[in-house]
Amino acid sequence: MDSFFQQEVAVVWEKCLQVIKANVPEQSFKTWFEPIVPFRLAGKTLTIQVPSQFFYEWLEENYIHVLRRALDHAIGRDGQLEYSIIVDTGGDRQPPIKVHVPTTNSPEAAEARQKAASEPKKATPQPPRSPDSSELDLYLNPTYSFDNYIEGDCNRLARSAGMAVAQRPGVTSFNPLLIYGGVGLGKTHLVQAIGNHIKGHHHDKFVLYVSSEKFTNQFINAIKSNTLQDFTDFYMKVDALILDDVQFLSGKEKTQDTFFHIFNHLHQSGRQIIMTSDRRPSELQGLQDRLLSRFKWGLTADLQQPDFETRIAIIQRKLQAEGIYIEYSVIEYIAHSVNTNVRELEGVIISLMAQASLVRRDIDLDLAKTVMKNIVTAEDREVNIDTIQEIVSDYYDVSIADLKGKSRKKELVYPRQVAMYFAKELTDLSLKSIGYHFGGRDHSTVIHAIQTISDLMEQDDSVKDAVQKIRSTFS
Repeated sequence: MDSFFQQEVAVVWEKCLQVIKANVPEQSFKTWFEPIVPFRLAGKTLTIQVPSQFFYEWLEENYIHVLRRALDHAIGRDGQLEYSIIVDTGGDRQPPIKVHVPTTNSPEAAEARQKAASEPKKATPQPPRSPDSSELDLYLNPTYSFDNYIEGDCNRLARSAGMAVAQRPGVTSFNPLLIYGGVGLGKTHLVQAIGNHIKGHHHDKFVLYVSSEKFTNQFINAIKSNTLQDFTDFYMKVDALILDDVQFLSGKEKTQDTFFHIFNHLHQSGRQIIMTSDRRPSELQGLQDRLLSRFKWGLTADLQQPDFETRIAIIQRKLQAEGIYIEYSVIEYIAHSVNTNVRELEGVIISLMAQASLVRRDIDLDLAKTVMKNIVTAEDREVNIDTIQEIVSDYYDVSIADLKGKSRKKELVYPRQVAMYFAKELTDLSLKSIGYHFGGRDHSTVIHAIQTISDLMEQDDSVKDAVQKIRSTFS
């Protein structure tokens, strides 16, 4: 009989995982859902085992909507979830303690949320109903705010303009406000922070955040259902429209035509328009000239890769929010090693916290290095600075400690310079970050090393051959 129930709970959890896989990134799925063990199914209540209190809290704070969707699919709307937290008491004789924590999807919590959600709607004029108006509360993510958006040289203009718009929507000259930048630099966070600020301080205004893909799909559905006028009327009632990834409208002529008319109406009516793009307006292809010209009416601000100091601040704020302390040397190592974008930086921190929770150990430099190696792709491994140091030290038969040490012996200085040369050629790290990984040397030392090896390659064939042999090991 027990085997039957075990099989049943496994089947239900597998159905849940199908929904979860379709709604979360692969790395997040591996980190937060693969360690979960289905434990019990009692009626409509599914109990799952998680390895720690931190693990449970992270799931509840970040994946509650996904879990709710999964339960709806696997059990039904009245399905409930409980967590069995395995607490290791230390010692071989004592069994793990199982602490049952009811999910925030309990009937009482759901009733409280429903009551809270209904209160502001009584005082807010309702816009015309769209095909997806029941989902509007999901469009703005309340976790995105100005308080947890770290300011630095990379985003100061955009953040300042965003705050001005949030405080006086439709009144400033920043209308429209177009934020552009690469993947993971915080575009969505910033514009959602604007939307949440407006929603929280201007209760009479209807704020709508929507991706361009969602907007396009709504437009297509409106055509199919012959409700295009209702669709247009709905958007013309918005007080602050936030359109994410506007480049997605490229090539969609009819959708652009409709957005053009909505844009004109909102702008002439003093409503606020906020957009994001992955590139500057002059580089947007497939968009009508009349739209592009209107995008330039207000302010266009870019987001750049965060500098070292900003990365430090982002890590510290993230750890502070989670109530976790780690040594500054570990924070500095992460900040020097990950300089691509904010999303990847936060992903590393999350993976580090998860790994520390799973193996029940403090976060130190060794754990940080292990996690960094485990989450990079095969392509990233080729340009990992630790790998470069390992290969160069093996080739010249010196230790990695020698590469990072202070010795000025020629037989150590030369391999160190070669390793710095490859670090500059094969990674995206700044000169300052490369110097950090070689014993905290100044960026001018790195420049000198790169120039020295470049000159020697032109003057000495043996040096050129050696560099080519080392380079071939990375391919």
